[in-house]
Amino acid sequence: MARKAAGKPPEEILLDWKREQASMKARVVDQDTEAWQLDPAFSGLQRVGGVDVSFVKDDCGSACASLVVLSYPELEVLYEDCRMVTLTAPYVSGFLAFREVSFLVDAVQRLQEREPRLMPQVLFVDGNGVLHHRGFGVACHLGVLTDLPCIGVAKKLLQVDGLENNALHKEKIQLLKSGGDSFPLMGGSGTVLGRALRSHDHSTKPLYVSVGHKISLEAAVRLTHSCCKFRIPEPVRQKTFPFPFPPTCATLWAGKPTHPVASRKGDGALQALCSHCR
Repeated sequence: MARKAAGKPPEEILLDWKREQASMKARVVDQDTEAWQLDPAFSGLQRVGGVDVSFVKDDCGSACASLVVLSYPELEVLYEDCRMVTLTAPYVSGFLAFREVSFLVDAVQRLQEREPRLMPQVLFVDGNGVLHHRGFGVACHLGVLTDLPCIGVAKKLLQVDGLENNALHKEKIQLLKSGGDSFPLMGGSGTVLGRALRSHDHSTKPLYVSVGHKISLEAAVRLTHSCCKFRIPEPVRQKTFPFPFPPTCATLWAGKPTHPVASRKGDGALQALCSHCR
């Protein structure tokens, strides 16, 4: 994994990572495996989780690896875990999982040891699944390692297999009129790699949803929309930070304009939410 590979020459790292991706990709299940996934109302689904690795401003080696579990359909926080971690593996496009996923696996394992009754039945991952250079993004990687259903949710289009953020793509986005509307992301190979989803009525920027593991694309898109109070699904948006002040999203570090919204604590207070996640 990433922590052990940091000392190798870059060429050897990439070769090892490509081999591992190819081997693990064969284990990805892109179909529904749980009864709740087949139910129109997701009956039987009680806990949804979200994971993310958020970076500290001006320090590319320090990050917060977070896991949040929410009740479903209420979307109330049941469990939170956030650890500051040191990233030792280099960043290489298309190999993000080897830099970050081990910390997310650790978070899932801590939950299993501490509060097994709160284990999520599905994980939302801030990143891509099969919408990836080699069809094996971080959501696939985490799903295979944890054996949990995983959904990749990305804020930007990964331009692979002929997918482009061009005029035609922007035109399709304009045709998404209300929350829940989506269109397929068909690659040049003829494979549907995911869907662009308008996740909320008041958000014009789509999310890019793709299968991670043990769920169909149709169920992944429906559940993503069901978990959105704003643009970003709540299991990902409700990440925590162990900093002296508690921003509600990592982009606050970049000084983006914020908007007051109801605090997730439900105490009548307000929290700042940046326009990136709103």
